[in-house]
Amino acid sequence: MSGDADFGWRLDAAFGKFGHLCVGIDPHPYLFARWGYDDTPRSLDEFSKRVLDACVDRVGIIKPQVAFFERWGAAGYRALEEVIRRARQADILVIADAKRGDIGSTMQAYAQSWLSPGTPLESDALTVSPYLGLGTLDETMDLARSQSKGVFVLAATSNPEALGTQTSVVTNGVDAGLPLAQSIVSRVHAANEASRQVSGGVVIGATVSLRDFGIEPDEFPGLPVLAPGFGFQGADPRDARRLFGALTNRLIVTETRSILESGPEEIRETLSQRAAIVAEALA
Repeated sequence: MSGDADFGWRLDAAFGKFGHLCVGIDPHPYLFARWGYDDTPRSLDEFSKRVLDACVDRVGIIKPQVAFFERWGAAGYRALEEVIRRARQADILVIADAKRGDIGSTMQAYAQSWLSPGTPLESDALTVSPYLGLGTLDETMDLARSQSKGVFVLAATSNPEALGTQTSVVTNGVDAGLPLAQSIVSRVHAANEASRQVSGGVVIGATVSLRDFGIEPDEFPGLPVLAPGFGFQGADPRDARRLFGALTNRLIVTETRSILESGPEEIRETLSQRAAIVAEALA
């Protein structure tokens, strides 16, 4: 199913070189305080660069949380653009955690902003929301396929408010009768199969029970999964195979606070330790 240079191939290359750990870059004010910084755009720039520098030659994937950059307006976007540029120069895959979702030309513009070559925000993958209809993401997926990029669609998230929505039953179409989360995972997997490229992935929280959402991991081998919730939020990478079954093949083990809270002096050692744990668990 995977093409010679599609996103799945690029993801596998990162796994082979550095393992499955992905470091979230969340420039949250409380983390600034832990690092001895004021809550200012200058701190945002310094914090982000130092986290990225710690990642170089230790991990192959980062996930900047776009919201924490956006709150500073133009200064935040300048810092984000610099992090993305430097990460990609260091051969680190960048998953922009922007959770964009809209219809028509608006969604097309979002996709072009984050996935088109040469744009200031060009990333390797983008998180998106399917809740205006999965079909609204078709052009985004087409763009991703054409540029060997990835698109991670929200499917089963760990926030308590999500369970009712994401387990609601689809009432029409080929997925009628299925829980919404199961339908999303199934359709993203089917799109990869039909295109014979791996560009689509899903977001599944590491602290959820997949079967509560109707998701049977063995039905979707090779599907990329972005899994937040490891580390500080309670999921242990050593449980990844039990939790995700066949989906561990392309599981992106995302940790943020468990690494960033260690502070500027300890982050490299902590990052190396966490990467080793993940590598052993998914070997």
